[in-house]
Amino acid sequence: MKFIDVINQGEGKRLELKEKLPSHISIAKTAVAFSNTSGGKIVIGINDDLKIVGVDEDKIFEIQEKVSSIIYDLCYPNILPEIYTVNIHGKLVVVIEIFRGSLLPYYLKNKGKRDGTYIRIGSTNRLADESMILELERQRRGRSFDEEENFDYEISDLKLDIIYEQFKKIGKKANYEKLKNLKLIKTVNNKDIPTNALLIALGHFDNVAIKCARFKGKSMEIFIDKKEFAGNLFDIMENTMIFLQNHLNLRAEIKGLRRKEEYEIPIEVLREALLNAIIHRDYTRNSDIKVAIYDDIVEIISPGALPNGITIEEISNGRSELRNKVLAYLFKELEYIEAWGSGIAKIREACKLRKINFRFEEKGNFVSTEFVRPVGLKKDKVTPEQPSPQAGTKLAPGWHQAGTKLAPSKQYPASTQQAPSKYPASSQQAPSKLPASTLLGDRLKKILIFCKEPKTRGKIQTILDIKDREHFRAEILKPLLEDGLLQMTIPDKPNSPKQKYVITEKGKKLLEENGNERK
Repeated sequence: MKFIDVINQGEGKRLELKEKLPSHISIAKTAVAFSNTSGGKIVIGINDDLKIVGVDEDKIFEIQEKVSSIIYDLCYPNILPEIYTVNIHGKLVVVIEIFRGSLLPYYLKNKGKRDGTYIRIGSTNRLADESMILELERQRRGRSFDEEENFDYEISDLKLDIIYEQFKKIGKKANYEKLKNLKLIKTVNNKDIPTNALLIALGHFDNVAIKCARFKGKSMEIFIDKKEFAGNLFDIMENTMIFLQNHLNLRAEIKGLRRKEEYEIPIEVLREALLNAIIHRDYTRNSDIKVAIYDDIVEIISPGALPNGITIEEISNGRSELRNKVLAYLFKELEYIEAWGSGIAKIREACKLRKINFRFEEKGNFVSTEFVRPVGLKKDKVTPEQPSPQAGTKLAPGWHQAGTKLAPSKQYPASTQQAPSKYPASSQQAPSKLPASTLLGDRLKKILIFCKEPKTRGKIQTILDIKDREHFRAEILKPLLEDGLLQMTIPDKPNSPKQKYVITEKGKKLLEENGNERK
């Protein structure tokens, strides 16, 4: 692609455009963010309208020297940019090219690692949270989160038969040694320890769930059906596929003397997209995979930006970058995956054959796979057995905006850690017709006040008189964590038996705003 064509695409994950040399701190933040993410270019001499204004030739050397000094003085570890000029239609622009680094994480010297690490999300630089910093450190070591040992669980407490049964279904034998060979179990100090991959596969992580919804129309204003599937990954995937089939239209084709009915979007395509979401999502984030069916599209949203600096273009060209190495190898052994890097290519080819518009995009800290539904087909194949009690109401509980469409959350204020919204950046959520005082119900007040001191899950559940543990986790605890009202005391070990939950500053502010804070 020609350089001018890159410019005309506007700012993005790997490109920042400036009319003049920005402030020292702005250059440093962008250099750090590019180094931690996918690399990128800062181009000086382009205004906000993408008009090439150029840089005074006499100032080019001065700019090069200044930029090199800024990056050297303010960033750590050392970042070595390439600085050069490009002539575009007779005008010179200065290009500061930053490459993805190997000494992750990079950060601002004066802020330190915790408060000075930035990543690139879309066209903006975002301060990395604790979990992202830990992920960058893993990337530096060449390790993935799922292959790390988890000392909070005993092998004897896990139902390994679930894995064995999956191998049996395809005619393969599996035993304890097989699980060790797949790095689902590791030996540390002569003791066998489960890895995060095994716990994820068996459903022991709170965020191993998929939320599904069928909305009426082209927005989330009114929903028809919604389900949440938790448990082991294999059951979750199959239940999600059943939900999709129940709400997809059928198309008929006459072949010879027979009438053949097929789903409007090939089942194998949706299955491939769902597999991609399950295998490549970020399991360190307290967010679920979301599947949303609208009148016009089907969208699958996976938490986490693309791993290890890979881009959409590179994936489209067949490059594969595994975020969850152990999970990926497990699913390949189970013959869910044929070859690395083939998933998106298979989807694209199948959609082209059926003339289905398909989009695969990185949207902030989420990845969206979107299929445009053909028009003029039959209605949904089946009607939900029991429509949700809220069916036909607006702002379906459990869903907020993510990407171009809408993805799950709760009806209290949304977390700042969410996908981009089509609403103004100041709100970052779909407008609610309910005042904050209404959203802050008695149950939520009770939890927030109770959790001014760290409390265990069991104690919070007890004060609410809720006996169903899974219901409590899915419907109450997880949304509070997602929305930034509660936080874990041990965030790097979400499933630790010693885990407790405490109110955040955001939660305290919500209490204060509603007159519920005890002075």
